[in-house]
Amino acid sequence: MKFVTYEVEGQTGLITINRPDALNALNSQVLEELDHILDEIDQSSVRALILTGAGEKSFVAGADIGEMSSFSKEEGEAFGKRGNDIFKRLETFPIPIIAAVNGFALGGGCELSLSCDIRICSENAVFGQPEAGLGITPGFGGTQRLARIVGPGMAKQMIFTARNIKAEEAYRIGLVNAIYPQNELLTEAKKMAKGIADNAPIAVRNCKKAINDGLQVDMDQAVVIEEKLFGDCFETYDQKEGMGAFLEKRKEKRFMMK
Repeated sequence: MKFVTYEVEGQTGLITINRPDALNALNSQVLEELDHILDEIDQSSVRALILTGAGEKSFVAGADIGEMSSFSKEEGEAFGKRGNDIFKRLETFPIPIIAAVNGFALGGGCELSLSCDIRICSENAVFGQPEAGLGITPGFGGTQRLARIVGPGMAKQMIFTARNIKAEEAYRIGLVNAIYPQNELLTEAKKMAKGIADNAPIAVRNCKKAINDGLQVDMDQAVVIEEKLFGDCFETYDQKEGMGAFLEKRKEKRFMMK
């Protein structure tokens, strides 16, 4: 891997977009490496993931404009599909993913954070969808996920004006869950990841699927999805361990993902 690194600490995996000389901009190779990393993750032992960018200036500053500038219509559509396919993998990946946004998250970088389950950011973070100022639309899910997260009106304002917003405004509109000093961001992300990893992984993964799948259908269908995933947890070791610990007033729990 030249531009994406992956390491594991305990039950947490850390994915880093590592192209700091280009502010971690996404090109075709970065996308391919990110896709490959997802193939390599051991889903039996890793219970939470953190996605961040190398350096202190940028999470991901966007897609690589130098690469995109000469695209034909067909090439542009194909590039958008490739990015969307990989971001969809992130969104639906069984393991919860925390985006630790450490600086610029513009265009494809903002869209990358949107494909994660939870977003936290540093005080110097900047979010935006500047594509309309470049003569294109967001192409990696920005017109869809941003509207679902912050609401259609705010999403249209951000996208139509191509205006960047700082961390405080991102927090105010619900784009991020928390803001931390730059030097504390990764530590806080790891704390959150550990909090996720400490819970029953089958239950956590079923919760992620229930929320994601339920948002795509009406409430009547959504509760059926929840019922099935709720029932799926029973007769597992983790359900018996979790409920057993509660009934025995035992703090120690050992979830096995089985």
